[in-house]
Amino acid sequence: MHSKQFSWSLAWDYPAFRIKLVLGLIILVAILLFIPQFFNHIQDREGHVLNDKLLASIPPTDVSLYIFLVLYSMVALFLVRMSGNTFICLTAVWSFVFLCIARIITITLVPLNPPLNMVELADPCSILFYRSNIITKDLFFSGHTATLIVGGLCMKKKTDRVIVFAAALIIGCLLLVQHVHYTVDVLMAPFFSVICWYLGRIVAKTDT
Repeated sequence: MHSKQFSWSLAWDYPAFRIKLVLGLIILVAILLFIPQFFNHIQDREGHVLNDKLLASIPPTDVSLYIFLVLYSMVALFLVRMSGNTFICLTAVWSFVFLCIARIITITLVPLNPPLNMVELADPCSILFYRSNIITKDLFFSGHTATLIVGGLCMKKKTDRVIVFAAALIIGCLLLVQHVHYTVDVLMAPFFSVICWYLGRIVAKTDT
């Protein structure tokens, strides 16, 4: 099985698909269990405050509701597409594994304090991942933006990709409006997203 689409029953008959999907999900769950401890450590660490001229020119405004609506409507679209396409699902699982690992590495290597005048992001789902809603130092690079870009890259239909990439652009702008991220956090998200998607796609390709 290369990058072709197969029904779930047929795809599950391929040992390579089965092993890679189960292994990817196990690693992803393990990362999600580790993330709360990691971010609690990051939150206690002192970092640098960047001189962000673009951010300084934008009045901080609470746009949490709009960020939430755009992000999770796209997540719903991802789940629908993943449920109907085994290759998209396998690619997405491994892409997000690499994305999570990349963020852990970059956040560790680039200690930052939140931007001045940051408006705390009210995300009701953050408690599931962080076990807290006051994590403000998970900065470089933007996970919200990167998540949408990776999801868009995994999509098969051109229309879906356009919608998701437009949503990623909107999310990036809204994050800056709320001063949740520095400009560099948002600008670097596509770079890391493409790398993680590329690695995920390589893993997802299986031979029969």
